[in-house]
Amino acid sequence: MSEMTLAGLRVVVEVARRGSFTAAADVLGYTQSAVSRQVGAVETAVGSPLFERWARGVRPTAACEALLRHAAGPSRLEAAELRRWRLKEAHPALTVRLGEAGSPVLLRRLRAGRIEVAVIAVGNGLPDYDLAGLRTESVPGGRGFGVAVANGHLFASQAEVDVRDLAGQVWIVGAGQEGDPQFGAWPTLAAPVIGHEARTWQTRLGLVAAGLGVSVLPGLAADVVPRGVTWVPVNDPGLVERRRTVVVTAEDRSPAADAFVRAVRGEQEPVPARTSG
Repeated sequence: MSEMTLAGLRVVVEVARRGSFTAAADVLGYTQSAVSRQVGAVETAVGSPLFERWARGVRPTAACEALLRHAAGPSRLEAAELRRWRLKEAHPALTVRLGEAGSPVLLRRLRAGRIEVAVIAVGNGLPDYDLAGLRTESVPGGRGFGVAVANGHLFASQAEVDVRDLAGQVWIVGAGQEGDPQFGAWPTLAAPVIGHEARTWQTRLGLVAAGLGVSVLPGLAADVVPRGVTWVPVNDPGLVERRRTVVVTAEDRSPAADAFVRAVRGEQEPVPARTSG
């Protein structure tokens, strides 16, 4: 795995900002081939393409978007974020398809063999799911739950939010079939103001980015929020039993499912050595 440099990150940021290798080269005073080499070096370090070519330039890939969220402080690039893209390099034949559904639905699909891995939350305020005969492993990290807010929100610049400051906030909550658990407002608030209900995380976080409210979000998703959204942890002594995130699989899971679980849990994946010649 190549070393990621500040110069390389700067080039990636400019290419993403300008939408063109040529325009980035002009701004930086580099040749276009030098820009291409820098981008290639960062792609090697990340283990994933950073740009897609279009008729009028280039667009950032999902891996590039993840990298750009941390480009202002590259030393804060978290291993968990990079491992997501190294998984593809370590297992080039592995295809990962992500889907969203309520936890009961995910567990039904898992038992029926329609999916191989389910990532769910358990604990405070959630049902006692039937996990008999399934293999469950906690996702380490200890980041707990926090709130997703718009980048321009007062909370966005804070290292932590006191639960008392959540009073009066407008909440964007989940909506689904009756009986399905949803992320509502912060669980210890007495009379939360519900502004919007949305079925998918994409819609919920889109409303957050538009400044229409805040939303409860697990720390596991803190590093993959879309542009315009910031995740902030909440200090709440009253939340005695914290929720935790677990990955659930069949007891005899496949090697592909095992590789995915290892990536989610932050375990090191061996990457094949690169050769040149």
